[in-house]
Amino acid sequence: MKGIHLGEFEELVLLAVASMKTDAYAVSIKNEIEEKVDRKSNISAIHTALYRLEDKGFLDSYLGEATAKRGGKGKRLFKVTAYGYQALKEAQDKRKVFWELIPQLSIQGI
Repeated sequence: MKGIHLGEFEELVLLAVASMKTDAYAVSIKNEIEEKVDRKSNISAIHTALYRLEDKGFLDSYLGEATAKRGGKGKRLFKVTAYGYQALKEAQDKRKVFWELIPQLSIQGI
């Protein structure tokens, strides 16, 4: 599958969405990334990555139900598409090739 390219941050966002069963929206995705990989990001960067991934066909989004807490507005929820899962698998496979070429790091004390 030539031509699928994910930047590092895009990959983290896509992985976060994939790891969340439901309620994958910008704030929850930001929190998931901060919790799982200890990487701080601002909400604008998350939104930019989400919309870029959606434009590439890796994510779909839909408007969740309106809530009083949000002033009657719904959250934009995201889910990974089949193409998005293919992109993640390809990214994993590409990295695996290099990891398998590195001599045993544990023996070298690294």
